[in-house]
Amino acid sequence: MTDGCPSDDDRYERQVEADPDPQLDPERSPGFHSDVEALEDIEVSREDVTIGEATPEELAATDTEPVDGVATADLLADLETGATVDRRRAALALQDHPSSEAVVTALAKAATGDDDSDVRQFAVESLTHHGGEVAAAVAVELLDDPDPWVRAEAVVTLDNVDREAHESDIEEATDDAHHAVRRNAAVSLFKLRGEAMADLLLEQSRDDSERVREWAAHMLGGVDEDRARERLRELTGDPATVVRQTAERALEADPGRFRRQFGGPLENDARLLPGEDRLNRMPDL
Repeated sequence: MTDGCPSDDDRYERQVEADPDPQLDPERSPGFHSDVEALEDIEVSREDVTIGEATPEELAATDTEPVDGVATADLLADLETGATVDRRRAALALQDHPSSEAVVTALAKAATGDDDSDVRQFAVESLTHHGGEVAAAVAVELLDDPDPWVRAEAVVTLDNVDREAHESDIEEATDDAHHAVRRNAAVSLFKLRGEAMADLLLEQSRDDSERVREWAAHMLGGVDEDRARERLRELTGDPATVVRQTAERALEADPGRFRRQFGGPLENDARLLPGEDRLNRMPDL
């Protein structure tokens, strides 16, 4: 979802002295600057829209402020036996606590055994900060989780812990049924393979999901081949505005410079698709 896990402030401070990394930019989505001139320009897909019944308490589960300052032992107890919202908060908050065998064991158990998908997702996200080989083993197991956001977060974990060692696992995820998993896997593999990803990116540029097409177009900007440029020109006529505008920018990119800037751990993508909310979050991209 991985290398070391410095704080956000540390990441941005390092960027001051280096070329900006597209994965670390606050406007990190390739389609962030989509221009909307009129209401009819706003595209909304009804296929993924769901009507939730979450309570205000559940919607606030990703806010860990209520457990700031809570002892590690108390968070571990909440993760084990607390109510659903308490388990979610505990799973997230534990990423900022000191690593220990007890923390790693508890997060691994929650990630693979909790009956709430958000707890599993948040637990593997936190485990990335603590577990090393344990985190990777758990993430590989979660690539078969029934919830797509858990699978997507598992790819993030493998990317952060050791994307090279788990290249084959990540590659398998490019065939996942859910757009977030396919996208995460492609982003991770591009950091390993660069232009060798051309075939897969060209395939993904025809994906049913506009999110996958958007990122395929973005990464095709780093492929210095005529077929990539030809496909990007075709994508400037894509039905989705975000894909069209991403393709236009990709055509203007210098492929070599693009590849040099494309790296680092996968980060949060702040934009949500219809039907997605901050409780069932976008995986860390």
